[in-house]
Amino acid sequence: MKIAIGCDEAGYALKAILKPFIVAEGHEVADFGAFDAKAALYPDIGHAVASAIAANKVKGVRAAQRNDTDSAERARKSNDAQIVTLGARVIGNELAKSVVDSFLAARFNGGPSAVKVDRILAYENSQA
Repeated sequence: MKIAIGCDEAGYALKAILKPFIVAEGHEVADFGAFDAKAALYPDIGHAVASAIAANKVKGVRAAQRNDTDSAERARKSNDAQIVTLGARVIGNELAKSVVDSFLAARFNGGPSAVKVDRILAYENSQA
């Protein structure tokens, strides 16, 4: 799987730990910055990550802020999230690895959740 990754200056140190971890798990990483610990505009980096994940479109992307393994898994299984965001200032390195593992291992399971995801898409598509 190809994984897009990005952060602002606050997340740079955590990204430096997660990037080789993700590669070691057998995934390819596309790094969209920040590339050092200097101030960075996270909206620009977030947009670049979202665009890479959604075939160069932000529309249709679902991101979830998660700092525990259970909610990271649920974000994929129930909400079909394609992006997990981590708070570098509130999560430890090893827990971050576990959250990424849980997120990547989970798959959208449809079922009752499919109706809810379809409703999200309908709202999104009704926006001009």
